[in-house]
Amino acid sequence: MNNQQKPYDNIPGTTVFDGDMARIGFHLNQFCMSLMQESNRVAFKQNERAYLDQWPMTEAQKTAVLERNFSQLIALGGNIYYLVKISSTDGLSVAAAVSTMTDLSVDEYIDMMRRGGRSPEGNRFTDQGENKPSEESLWQK
Repeated sequence: MNNQQKPYDNIPGTTVFDGDMARIGFHLNQFCMSLMQESNRVAFKQNERAYLDQWPMTEAQKTAVLERNFSQLIALGGNIYYLVKISSTDGLSVAAAVSTMTDLSVDEYIDMMRRGGRSPEGNRFTDQGENKPSEESLWQK
C-alpha cells in the first residue's frame, strides 16, 4: 500500500475507496461478487466459514463478513457496492445494511435520507487551515 499521506486522509469517518483500497479489498470484493450466483449464495449460507475459506482474504476480512460489520469491511478494502451483495444474501435491504453503520434505526436512516442526508457539519477535512488540500490536488497524482 502507498504510505504517502493523501490529501483526503483527514475527512472524519470517511474511507475513500481508491486504488490502494481496491488492492487491499480485491479478494473480499471478488467474494461479494460471487454471491450474484444463486448456487454460491446457497453454498455460503450452508457454511459461511467454509465458503469464505475458499477465498484468499485476510482473517480480519473473514471475521468482519461473519459479523456483518460493514464499517470494518469498508476499512478493510470493501466497496459498498459489492458489500451489499452480502446483505442481499441475508434478505436485507441496502438501507438496512447501511443503517448498521450509523447510530440510527432503519426507519430513522430512511427518514434522514429522504430529508437530504446527513449534514456536512463535522464531516469535512479536519485541517481547515492553510494545509487544507485544494480541490485540484484531490484529483492529481
